Formats: sequence, C-alpha cells, structure tokens
Amino acid sequence: MKFNLTLINLIALSSIFLNMSAFSADHPGYIEAPERRTTGIGKFYMGREISFVMGHRAAGWLNRPERIQEEMPDDVVENMSLEPNHVVADIGAGSGYFSFRIASRVPSGKVFAVDIQPEMLQLIEGQKRELNVDNIESVLGTIDDPNLEPGSIDAAIMVDAYHEFSHPFEMIDGIYNALRPGGRIFLLEYRGEDASVPIRPLHKMTQEQVRKEMSVFGLEWTETLDFLPWQHMMVFTKPS
Repeated sequence: MKFNLTLINLIALSSIFLNMSAFSADHPGYIEAPERRTTGIGKFYMGREISFVMGHRAAGWLNRPERIQEEMPDDVVENMSLEPNHVVADIGAGSGYFSFRIASRVPSGKVFAVDIQPEMLQLIEGQKRELNVDNIESVLGTIDDPNLEPGSIDAAIMVDAYHEFSHPFEMIDGIYNALRPGGRIFLLEYRGEDASVPIRPLHKMTQEQVRKEMSVFGLEWTETLDFLPWQHMMVFTKPS
C-alpha cells in the first residue's frame, strides 16, 4: 500500500510539473498602424510604438569614446553582482561592448552574445581572437527568438535594445524560459520620463511602461538603479 501511494504521489507531481512547463503568458497582441513615426515601424505593443533597429553599419557609434561617460558600462557590470560561474546572455550584444566586460567577471562561467545580425557577431569573433577570450559564445538569434536553451542562464542584460525588438513578447518569452529560477533580467533604457535626455522619443522608455510589459510574464520588479546619467537600470527576477 505504501508503494502504491508513493507511486500515485509521483504521478501527481509529474502531472504538476508537466503543466508548469506548458504554462505560457497571455499575448497582449500587436497593433499595426496605417501610419508610423519617422523612427518607428508602425507596430504597437501595449501602447508603445516599436522603433527601428540600429544596423551593423552603426557599430562605430556603439564603441564611441563618449559612451564611457554617458553609459558607465563598468559601473553597470559592477552593479549586476555576478558570481564567477554565472552564465549571462547579452541580448542585442552588438559589437560586444558589454559582452567582454561581463566575460571578465565570470571567468568560470560564460557569456552568450546574442544578436540577429551576423555582421555584429563577426566583430565579436574577431575581438575574441584578438583578446584571447574563450568564455564568450556568439549566438545568432532571430527577430522572435533569442535561441537560448531552457534553463541555461543565470542572468540576461539588454542595453538600449529592448525598445527595438519587433517581437518583444516572443523575445521576453524566450529569455524567461532560458532563465533559471531566481534568474535576473537587467534592462537598461534611456529615461522616457526625462525630456532633457537627448535621445529620440521612440528610443527611450519610461519605467512604468517597462514594468507593465515585463509583468505579462510574472517577472518581479526587484529594483531600479538610477545612478546613470541618462538611463534607468531596471532589474526583474524570475520567481524561484
């Protein structure tokens, strides 16, 4: 009888876990507008028009010297509080501006440098060879899939990238599934509430809008760090 009860309990638990793995967030839907703004794609998500993507030809701008003062990348990575063995996904990695900084903080871990542009990943691969860095793995994503294995990362970071995702729901869904329980998302965006930030409106986001979009997945807003001159650094955690 004891064996039968144990077997029944195992079957019940298996059913619960299967149902949990099958759970998915409700898609709020997209709205296609007949007209678009100059820097928008005419597609709206939860009241926000999505902006154009910065192409690989602008890689030089990503590595501009002024970025050290404007975005304080080393301070950003410091505030991620990473462990040496953490696995981190840099989503929209571009030329690897943050990937290489993160890689030095996770010497026994790994950085997945995710981008949808092969040209950007080629730049990263060239730097890896030049700097002899072996804990960065280039990942070619798509517009609706970061191409990460489920439960494979401890953290994900998106720097000035999320507002350009043409499929934000699908991308966050993929990142959410890739996060381990308790994993964190670090989302940096230019402050949409601040008109003095010299960035085009569609390339900025308010904290309220970001929190609304992340709440679709049950991601818990942990904190917002506002030590940066122009950006919010927002932290969301996947429930344990």
